[in-house]
Amino acid sequence: MVNYMKRRNFLTGLATLGVAPHLGISAEIKRANLKITKVEVLQITGKNKRKMLYLKLHTNEGITGLYGPIDNEAAMFVDRFFKQRLIGQDPLAYEAYWDKMFRASRHSRGSHYIMALSAVDNALWDLRGRFFGQPVYRLLGGSRNKLRAYASCLGFSQEPSALQAKARELKQQGYRHQKWFVRDRGPSSGPTGVEEDVKVVRLLRDAVGDDVDLMFDAFWKWDLQYALAWTRRAEQYRPRWIEEPFQTANLDAFIELSRETSIPVATGEHFYSRYDVHKFLKADAIMVVQADPEWCGGVSELVKICTLATVHGVNVIPHGHSLHAAMHVVASQPIEVCPLVEYLIQKMNSYYDFEKHQPRPINGILELSDRPGFGIELDDSKIADIRPVSWQQT
Repeated sequence: MVNYMKRRNFLTGLATLGVAPHLGISAEIKRANLKITKVEVLQITGKNKRKMLYLKLHTNEGITGLYGPIDNEAAMFVDRFFKQRLIGQDPLAYEAYWDKMFRASRHSRGSHYIMALSAVDNALWDLRGRFFGQPVYRLLGGSRNKLRAYASCLGFSQEPSALQAKARELKQQGYRHQKWFVRDRGPSSGPTGVEEDVKVVRLLRDAVGDDVDLMFDAFWKWDLQYALAWTRRAEQYRPRWIEEPFQTANLDAFIELSRETSIPVATGEHFYSRYDVHKFLKADAIMVVQADPEWCGGVSELVKICTLATVHGVNVIPHGHSLHAAMHVVASQPIEVCPLVEYLIQKMNSYYDFEKHQPRPINGILELSDRPGFGIELDDSKIADIRPVSWQQT
């Protein structure tokens, strides 16, 4: 009886501290028996006819996990490979589940398989947050809920006057970090192409002054000689990094470029696990890891990648084609490790159109809420139809 009372008092004390609204003797039983009972890929059609896919996990206790939008390729793999294997799983045992699924296929170390595992992992983190009544970044040990966003300027005109006007406008909006794309030229353009790409850097530096970080993304378009020529001419303008000058498969080119330039080199949106990251870090090939939690294995794997980064003294600034998982991982890490979140300005104008609480920077700052999980709530006023979809083979 004494042991029982001590146990009950301990659990009650935790609940008082806000650790979990469900804690208590009955909640312990729930936790022991919590199982996934249904997995749905939901196709959401808006009143504007746009379509998005979200992943929803159901449990026997009525607690759900919701994550999205997810990529079509990920959704197909979830439905055809992960769906049945999720039924009956304990959603709180994320490490055991991730490891089991990573070992479950000979093709697990890349591409659509890891994208699907990422979607599942992120949905499981949302479910856990809802179970414990805490946002994901708090479950991960984070304390900061305000994050500095950098303006990712894909799609904006690079006509000189328009380029400079937009850069100044973004600075006025609070974006002290801006990434621009130098992907329209490459080796076939020869020295003239290099000069044009350096001109973009010069125009931007002239427009925003010295108190704005400028980053550049080459979108895999360069070879080593072109990259070396660009970096030698661009160094005087102090770019914060040059991103993806080569295909990620070309590790040797990243190593050589990093040796020859003072400009930090970045890549990683197509890293598919910590193992890919480790190869680059142990070779001193990059200074910025851009692993994407939608593609690299989810929140669980990105946290491990951040730990690797601390060993090598590099930044993790996740690729930002989606935001929920990336924001919560960044918020869980020291600012010295994860200083920024990528915000793709044009894409994010409509990407979260079906959600009530769309992530939007104010004065360059993204603020996380205290809603459980990722805080995703669908906005019925914008939705015409929601239905489960399947790619099961017949």
